[in-house]
Amino acid sequence: MTKFFFIIFLLNLIFLEKAYSFDTTAKQAIVYDYQTKSIIFEKNSKELVSPSSMSKIMTLYYLFKKIKEGEVLLTDQFKVSKKAWKKGGSRMFVNLNSLVSVEDLIRGIIVQSGNDACIVVAEAISGSEEAFADELNILAEEIGLKNSNFKNSTGWPDPEHLMTVEDLLTLTIKTIEDFPEFYHYYSEKEFTYNKIKQINRNPMLFSNLVSDGLKTGHTSLGGYGLVASVVKDDRRVIVILNGLKSSKRRASESEKLAKVAINQYSNIVIADKNEVLKSLNVWNGKKKLLDVVSQEDLIITIPKKIKNQISIFIKHKRPLLAPIKEGQIVAELIVKKKNTEMKIAQFNLHAKDNINKISFFPKIYYNFKYLILGDSIFSE
Repeated sequence: MTKFFFIIFLLNLIFLEKAYSFDTTAKQAIVYDYQTKSIIFEKNSKELVSPSSMSKIMTLYYLFKKIKEGEVLLTDQFKVSKKAWKKGGSRMFVNLNSLVSVEDLIRGIIVQSGNDACIVVAEAISGSEEAFADELNILAEEIGLKNSNFKNSTGWPDPEHLMTVEDLLTLTIKTIEDFPEFYHYYSEKEFTYNKIKQINRNPMLFSNLVSDGLKTGHTSLGGYGLVASVVKDDRRVIVILNGLKSSKRRASESEKLAKVAINQYSNIVIADKNEVLKSLNVWNGKKKLLDVVSQEDLIITIPKKIKNQISIFIKHKRPLLAPIKEGQIVAELIVKKKNTEMKIAQFNLHAKDNINKISFFPKIYYNFKYLILGDSIFSE
């Protein structure tokens, strides 16, 4: 079955959140099922916050882009400036005026959260960290970040260096999709540079869950935050939270949210791509019946305890008038909880084939028949 899906459905967040005690002490959070493109839980996800070192994912995105486009090689060596060498906070511990390989800098940013490594990258690519930040803002708009503003390469506290949890999610998805060949760096648990061994601060890499990245963040302005990806079987769940009071609370809250999403929710197949879901009556067409299909696999994320309590309806206009083009949206598939009006998901359905109009005289006959029999001729 194809594992790619368009986001054609509307997930009822209130319904899903009430199905379980889905809450967090984080000030901002979002939990996302990557396969179905559905938000399972969100809290203040559009609120502007200081993203701290989580914004380093953007610095790395730009670096990965340069590598993929052939402008930078993993084996290239970048020189360490005095500004980079002197930078405080978390560090890779690069030496002044030394040359550091791009691959080591990637590991230094991800594993060691090196502010010094970020500045080395920024200056090598753009000439200065300020110019690099300007280029990040242009790139952010290109990849669909709606409410982000970058003032530096590190996430160093700045009242104008802001993101939303929603934008961090978009950035994470783009990173996974655009750079699968580099994504593995986010799962590395330790890195030694300059004879200094440091452990990845991402607590999910050391939990009972299977996590393959991404990045922690902490500043006094933003609190403790985390962007994490957890995988199990065919599912990937992305958990992002921010504004926690301690690294211990960050670890416990992220693991709690991930476990609820993985263990208490499941993905249900509603229909396969191009599966005929219904045949609809067509008025004034050379063919009387039209098969309707989905152009993608239809899969939804729902609480496991209600997976046997869903109903599926197909809604369409009556009468359905010819001409109809192949691929035209002609109906909607609606998923509801049984015996309620609570809508869980909604998908567009498409015409499988072309249906042309009938000629003039048959058309007169069918119009007369409709005048006599009314809607009963469309009974299905």
